Amino acid sequence: MAADNASPAYRRVLLKLSGEALAGGQGYGIEPQTLGRIAEEIREVADLGVQLAIVIGGGNIYRGIAASAGGMDRATGDYMGMLATVINAMALQDAIEKAGVPTRVLSAIDMRSVAEPYIRRRAIRHLEKGRVVVFAAGTGNPFFTTDTAGALRAVEIGAEAILKATKVDGIYTADPDKDPTAVKLPCIGYIDVLNRGLQVMDTTAISLCMDNKLPIIVFDLTRSGNIKRIVLGETVGSIVSSGG
Repeated sequence: MAADNASPAYRRVLLKLSGEALAGGQGYGIEPQTLGRIAEEIREVADLGVQLAIVIGGGNIYRGIAASAGGMDRATGDYMGMLATVINAMALQDAIEKAGVPTRVLSAIDMRSVAEPYIRRRAIRHLEKGRVVVFAAGTGNPFFTTDTAGALRAVEIGAEAILKATKVDGIYTADPDKDPTAVKLPCIGYIDVLNRGLQVMDTTAISLCMDNKLPIIVFDLTRSGNIKRIVLGETVGSIVSSGG
């Protein structure tokens, strides 16, 4: 394991969290213990001097696609999902600041009473000042997932990698919980992910990362210390890159 005084391998990264990551074992809403643990992991990364931005989903509160399947207008459902991400972002901001790291929420939907509007240069300035930046409300547009928002924001701020948090320790040929023959893929190319239909991120997000040669590191968030291990350059999870 890398020593605590090791130099980080990355200067600036974007962490993509699902809304479900905040729900912990209860499966919905926000579990305080899980929220606090994630905040502590983020503090460890910030203490290394790494600039960290976060994109958070809203599936623990509301899913636009599920509502659309139930008959709701897709655009309306997606906007409601974006508002759910703002709730998660505010909870995350509170927890990270309680852990001792200044944090700013920037929302793609204007709601100045609770968050700053998303302005690219402002986001970069916050990062340069050592603040964690949480991007809320996805891209601000319906029909785009928070995965795509994560890829877009990562490219905009010049992040060196996307850290995609999941419940498994990387990318597999199939769901390892359902298929005992599933094989882990430590390294894979963008095109292979698209051609094989692997559920890493949605196709728009993968294509955006491919066009900008932005690596995606898929890792297990449930194992404590993984985010810090990644930024210190350890091999954790699986990586999607142009090298494959």
